[in-house]
Amino acid sequence: MESIEQFGSALIRLARGYESDADRRRDLLQEIHVALWKSFAAFDERCSLRTWVYRVSHITAMKHITASRRLRLNAMYSIEEVPEIEDERSSAALADSQDSLRRLMELIEKLKPLDRQVVLLYLEDLSAEEIGEVVGLSARNVATKIHRIKKLLTTLFHSGVRP
Repeated sequence: MESIEQFGSALIRLARGYESDADRRRDLLQEIHVALWKSFAAFDERCSLRTWVYRVSHITAMKHITASRRLRLNAMYSIEEVPEIEDERSSAALADSQDSLRRLMELIEKLKPLDRQVVLLYLEDLSAEEIGEVVGLSARNVATKIHRIKKLLTTLFHSGVRP
């Protein structure tokens, strides 16, 4: 399938963002491929192929994590929990380390589904408008969420919170 070839590496990163366990990640990726295959019968080209693939993939991933983690949703963070703390450490220096990247991905995995979806699309370099098309929010709302999520992740990362 053309979309799998074109967006395969992005789908793998998406699955990693939603599922840290390797076996469940493979299951999720398979669910995404099946959902994409089934969805193309309804694809009417009102949006780009890229937007369609991300929309179907993220909806599938959200269903997957919601179903498998329904009991743990209360342990996830919300962007409303952002404390107003400024950190003076250089995030660029911390990001160079593999441990830092792993910790950041663990924190992203703890976000509530919509917030996780927004940040993962942001990390894939989608614009606020494109993210809005995928998740059903206005571009302004997406931009606000991205700002708050980045602030939350920075605060949690620097406070040493271990997911």
